[in-house]
Amino acid sequence: MIALSKEAVSVFLLDDDPSILKATSRLLDSVGWKVNAFTDPTTFLEHAAARRPDVAIIDILMPDMNGLEVQARLRRVSPSTRVIILTARDDPSVRRTAMNAGASAFFIKGVESGEFLAGVKAAADPD
Repeated sequence: MIALSKEAVSVFLLDDDPSILKATSRLLDSVGWKVNAFTDPTTFLEHAAARRPDVAIIDILMPDMNGLEVQARLRRVSPSTRVIILTARDDPSVRRTAMNAGASAFFIKGVESGEFLAGVKAAADPD
């Protein structure tokens, strides 16, 4: 079980697949984190600028704006937010670009839930 800090971690999810959002939200909710899910990158970025989440979990392949572009824009509007990439395809160049841009972790969809939660916890509590 993942040990939580005194305050619930604020997590924003961005994925164009509603079933991924639902499953990932449930998993994060199950350990007490505050989750906001988005299918639209622009809405995600507007809310992130206003609320500055602790962690953002971003898909790479989306129709209107790819995850790397979202990551770059998020860095400008909420520099303290840690980014985790959760994608269906493991592309080494995309992984390298995301990690070089400051992503805390890069997971492939279907990752074991304990490993994923540990990655989110590590991103939320980097000290």
